[in-house]
Amino acid sequence: MKTTNRPDEWKIEQGLAGAELPVLDMTGPKNVPLTIQTFGQLTKNEEAIKAVGDPEKLFTREREGWVGFVEWENYPDKKAAAHKILTSQTFPPNPEFQLGPIPGTNPVLPGTHWKMWHHAVGGELTKIPEDSWATVLKEKHPDMLHLLQFPYNGEPPKRLVTAKEITPNSLHFVRNHGGIPLIDYDKFSFIMDGLVKNPREYKMDDLMDESRFPRMEKTVTIQCSGTRRIEQILLYPGQGDEVPQAPWAEGAIGTATYVGISLKKIIKECGGLIDGAKHLEFYGADTYFKDDKVMNYLVSVPWSKVKANEVMLAWEMNGEVLPAIHGYPLRIVVFGYIGARSVKWLYRIKAIKEPSRAPVQSQEYLYFPQQVGKHNFKLTDGIQIQEMPVSSAIMSPWTKQVCIHNGKIRCKGWAYSGGGRWPERVELSADGGFNWYTIPIDNLSKKRKWTWRTWEYELPCDVEGWVEIVCRCWDSALNTQPTFTRTAWNWGLHVTHSCHRISIYSVNKSRKATQDRLAEFEEAGIPFGPITVPLAFPSQTWDDYEKFWKEHDPRDAEDD
Repeated sequence: MKTTNRPDEWKIEQGLAGAELPVLDMTGPKNVPLTIQTFGQLTKNEEAIKAVGDPEKLFTREREGWVGFVEWENYPDKKAAAHKILTSQTFPPNPEFQLGPIPGTNPVLPGTHWKMWHHAVGGELTKIPEDSWATVLKEKHPDMLHLLQFPYNGEPPKRLVTAKEITPNSLHFVRNHGGIPLIDYDKFSFIMDGLVKNPREYKMDDLMDESRFPRMEKTVTIQCSGTRRIEQILLYPGQGDEVPQAPWAEGAIGTATYVGISLKKIIKECGGLIDGAKHLEFYGADTYFKDDKVMNYLVSVPWSKVKANEVMLAWEMNGEVLPAIHGYPLRIVVFGYIGARSVKWLYRIKAIKEPSRAPVQSQEYLYFPQQVGKHNFKLTDGIQIQEMPVSSAIMSPWTKQVCIHNGKIRCKGWAYSGGGRWPERVELSADGGFNWYTIPIDNLSKKRKWTWRTWEYELPCDVEGWVEIVCRCWDSALNTQPTFTRTAWNWGLHVTHSCHRISIYSVNKSRKATQDRLAEFEEAGIPFGPITVPLAFPSQTWDDYEKFWKEHDPRDAEDD
């Protein structure tokens, strides 16, 4: 029988393959389906690419002992050459996972575009994707969840996120924006220049000279603004960028103890800021791509943040030499700010008058109003994300999990607030947010100015069946979390800080009937889960069934 339906017609109709739906133009008298982007093939203008020159000579290694580093910012001609190479070919679009199925693999997403771009530019970038992945496998815990293979984005599984108050290096989340440079300690140096009185170059031995710079040790939580992004994606997909929006869960946050020096001391040794400088711009050695342009990773923070001794140059993490994947040999750590400001593989700090105009600062990490989207957004509509808002998350149990309990559900998780504020109170609800239980202070980890607090609590729950457990935090300034995900949704999919909600199936074994039924499953050797599988034995004998109707009113009311 001939049909006009597609094989996946039902799936598309039910919104399970939203990326396949045509756009409907309703501006005329009839709906007109518009075509959408489809997967194409890589095409190249070989002649135009060849005319640019030899990538091995154009994009050669910048410094001895700096594997994978290309200095772009001082060489506009080099940037132009890379731009010409990228625009002389068309790249197939990335698979659309927000409006389609998320792959059940680890790594979840391969980073197809970024690998292609690095290979296309060539030279020192040619081997970066493969070398970076080798570093991931060497330095990260085997249980890490690799959300994006390249540039690497990874988080620990929920069971390990709050297993320790201080996150082990191998389990600390990673959000990279490019490849991982491998830099020799002896060959390393960075420049402090721009609007400072006396620009200088520093080597690691200079920074570690305690006669010049007093040591600084701080325990700091770093949180990615993409933490819990999956909650926004599953409800309302949003901005797609050159990097596919990694489907972060609740693990894009980690706490470590860093050793280094305050950036303020460096600026002081350089004679201070001059000519109205009010911002410090940080340069990372990783290569970043945006709109077919190539650059180094650049962001900035205000002088007021540095002046308060809240920005440090760090070379040690949790008592160990800073791992390569976390910025060896030197990185920035900005207390209480979005993780994107804590630049890794630092090679330059430049004092400037205005916030950086680099893409990561001015075009990305923006918090847009709800009615701003692909069709109407302007960069100036977005608020640049600096301090992280108050947030919290439940690490156990997991959503859609069946929990057999004796009237209390054992929960654990984390709470955090940026900007120097701290979690003062954490609350849980077992009824969707109507009634709240305060987690006792003794059940929270140590209170610190710049860190999260992990928590555990046995949540009272008398209800059976599906219940919604909700978590919220109150910080030291009495800020709390928006009630629903929709309240905090934004086109950039950043800062999902609404109350964290999970649905679990409650089975209360303190009830006699439930206890007896579970015993039947055990005696029959039949697993209780999944709960959606029909019963393998009768829920009631026919004798009990008939007895009930003899002792009670009939099924249908009689007409007296």
